[in-house]
Amino acid sequence: MPALPGQRRYLVLLAALGAISAVLVLVQAEGLATLLTGGGVSLFLVVAIASRVLVSWGHGVLSGRFAASVRAGLRRRLLGSSSDRAGVVATQITRGVDATDSYLTGYLPSLVVSVVVPIAVVVRLFTTDVVSALVVTATLPLIPVFAILVGKHTASRTARQWSLLTKLGGHFLDVVRGLETLRVFGRASAQASTVRSMASAHADATMKTLRVAFLSSLVLELVATLSVALVAVPIGFRLLSGGLDARTALLILVLAPEAYLPLRAAGAKFHAAAEGLTALREALAVPVVPASTGARCRRRGAPSLVLERVSVSYSGVPVLSDVDLSLPAGSRVALVGPSGSGKSTLLAVLLGFVSPSSGRVLVDGVDLRTLASSDWLADVAWVPQRPTLFRGSLASNISLGAAVDVPSAARAAALDSVAAGLPAGYSTSVGELGEVLSAGQRQRVGLARALARTSAGLVLLDEPTARLDSRTEAAVLSATRRLLPGRTAVLVAHRPAMAGLAERVVELRGGRVCAEVAGPAAS
Repeated sequence: MPALPGQRRYLVLLAALGAISAVLVLVQAEGLATLLTGGGVSLFLVVAIASRVLVSWGHGVLSGRFAASVRAGLRRRLLGSSSDRAGVVATQITRGVDATDSYLTGYLPSLVVSVVVPIAVVVRLFTTDVVSALVVTATLPLIPVFAILVGKHTASRTARQWSLLTKLGGHFLDVVRGLETLRVFGRASAQASTVRSMASAHADATMKTLRVAFLSSLVLELVATLSVALVAVPIGFRLLSGGLDARTALLILVLAPEAYLPLRAAGAKFHAAAEGLTALREALAVPVVPASTGARCRRRGAPSLVLERVSVSYSGVPVLSDVDLSLPAGSRVALVGPSGSGKSTLLAVLLGFVSPSSGRVLVDGVDLRTLASSDWLADVAWVPQRPTLFRGSLASNISLGAAVDVPSAARAAALDSVAAGLPAGYSTSVGELGEVLSAGQRQRVGLARALARTSAGLVLLDEPTARLDSRTEAAVLSATRRLLPGRTAVLVAHRPAMAGLAERVVELRGGRVCAEVAGPAAS
């Protein structure tokens, strides 16, 4: 069972409601037995029925509130994840999180009730008729046993179904984003066939899962019916022979189905909740940006950075290995090397997005992990390889909600001419992910964000001139020269012009520092 915030309190409250339900089941059975033997309607029977309705309503309210809080927490976790599989995460945020409802509001409450109520019923049967109690005790475990046997088969099928759904969602999103490019190169119809085949595979997996679920319901109903019959038939013969009075016989016949009902309900709801449980486990397994446990603040300004034997691994694969690097305050270092050598990962470590597997990063002599994340990031200007743009105006995408001089930042990033060509200038909506801008223009928006943060003491540039023509590159380099003085800077450079801004050039290969030379700016 996945660990969820507030789950312990939720289970305790469910157990309390389950205990109340068990008492009400016994009281109701007593009242019905009395009524059917001519004793009339008792007040206890009316109160028991009304109370069971209220307890059922309480179950719904409690589970609904818990499920809502879990869904909100899962969405916050997924939105803050460090996963680069946007389509998969989008499927998890929408379909996956919603699918957890059946597990949280259906299966978990039924699971608790299936533990409490059968025990109470069996105890009452032992005080009423030992033979019937022994039959119920012997047959009761058959339901969870068969549920487990079928459930194991269902779990693998549901996991495969969910895997196919996430792949389908991710691939479909990628296809929609790149539809214009696919049409230009005549590959749209081929991708349509691929999406169609993936959808067909998901539909087949869904139907196979449903067949197993229906089989499970049939098995559980059959076992429960036969178990009740094993109690009812001997009761009938004993009643006819005079070995049992009518009220006791009716009490046993009313209580026996109540012992099996919660287990049947839990087994049936498990299969309905199997997809939600799989989605829940996958959502909890998504890597998230680690939150800083410290609350230490640091002085603003250019920091000194020291990396001490920093290593990073993804799924056991080393990306950085024992990196030692020292950056005095105000220095400028360029990172060069082939793609996949760990340059962008090193920037992610400096940002605090990735925690080192071993080693540490010191900021002015203080471990980065002990600094408050918000305080640290407020002093960093970062330009990633692919800046993420949001639905909104060009100005809001540059400022990101901060009070900054947008025109000056855009002019420094050579973005002012782009804004002048837009219908509403800086107020023009750039669309989802900046769809009205070219790749180079989106890159300049990211650079403008960094240039707007004039108080940042650390500048991290991850190939800021990528996808820019030579004229625009020259303008961006000129703006970058004005940005760097008085700041500590780490530049990931593939082009010589960007490396020319650095005082030192560090070469990475295979996640290790293999060379370090003085940069052109050192002179």
